[in-house]
Amino acid sequence: MIDVTEVTGVDSPHGTASATGFVKKRTNDVNRQSDRTKRINVNHTAGKGRGVPITIADVAAKAGVSKTTVSRVLNGKGELGEATAARVRRVIDELGYVPSARAVGLARGRTRIVGMLVPSLTWPWMGEVLQGAVDVIEASRYGLLLFTCNRGEESMRQFASQVSAKSFDGLLVIEPEGTLDYIAELHSHGLPIVLIDDRGNQPLFPSVATTNHTGGAQAARHLLSIGRRRPLVITGMERFGCTQQRQSGFRDTFAAAGFPVAPELIFPGDFTFECGRIAVREAMSGGIPFDAVFAHNDLSAAGAIKAVREAGLAVPDDVAVVGFDDIPLAAHTDPPLTTVHQPLRQMGETAARMLMTFFAGTPLPDTPNVIPTSLIVRASTAA
Repeated sequence: MIDVTEVTGVDSPHGTASATGFVKKRTNDVNRQSDRTKRINVNHTAGKGRGVPITIADVAAKAGVSKTTVSRVLNGKGELGEATAARVRRVIDELGYVPSARAVGLARGRTRIVGMLVPSLTWPWMGEVLQGAVDVIEASRYGLLLFTCNRGEESMRQFASQVSAKSFDGLLVIEPEGTLDYIAELHSHGLPIVLIDDRGNQPLFPSVATTNHTGGAQAARHLLSIGRRRPLVITGMERFGCTQQRQSGFRDTFAAAGFPVAPELIFPGDFTFECGRIAVREAMSGGIPFDAVFAHNDLSAAGAIKAVREAGLAVPDDVAVVGFDDIPLAAHTDPPLTTVHQPLRQMGETAARMLMTFFAGTPLPDTPNVIPTSLIVRASTAA
């Protein structure tokens, strides 16, 4: 098709198109069409899958139809004569044309891609959640497009551009800090979203969470059952809802048993190995007696074990240690770590399955899907 502005002589940045220019363009178009026909013939002679890749335009030219007609045949859309459809399919087979899966998906209104937005891949439990999600997504013959926020605003701009391009059908999110309002806005505009680990934020869209308050209580009951009465508590970052819930579950249980946790036994942490090590050292250097440690994740619990042993004390004889998450590291500390098992892989599986069932026509639930924690007892509390 010739652009109307070139035919009628409408002014352009390069001057007014002339009749001579139009003739030259028509001649070039004919030459290009001849070249295209030659290329089709060469490719067909050479055999399928060899030479220059065949395009939908090549199929249309050889079948004597428009690209739109070829697209309708590929997607099973529109009313076409059986003879025309059969001719197009025959040419597709002859040329060995393989349509882009992404292009076909877009034509059908689906990409068969799930997006996933996470803060970073370095979080110690991230791999378990990702594996759970990937298992379900791949089994459903979908692909995964993964985004991190390692580069801050630049990462989010790149993510936003993919949202605008409708590069995926739905989104799984482990919330990067400060993005919840933006994610909620995407959901309000119709993007299917499932949040994994809501951190106590209780968003107004589907989510998968675990029982952080109950997990804290489970750790407390276990330490009470083995006779520990003065636990050192190494928290996570205070702004996270999971930190607050784990803290309240643990402290409420100790208080109900008649052993309230004294303020000097609570040390703020940041979920790192080093914060666990530092908290134990500071408590010891400050002369604060304790017979147990409850750390809000396994990494800081491992740091606490290291510091206790460096001080010449025994785990669990002198100090029992409990963590939270049950990442693979927990089974390999010395001694192996008692911890509250967070169902990480199951959370990823559940979130992905929620999206898959939504794509199949089942509405997403209005309430969080909560998967319970459980206590895993190992040698750090059992002599």
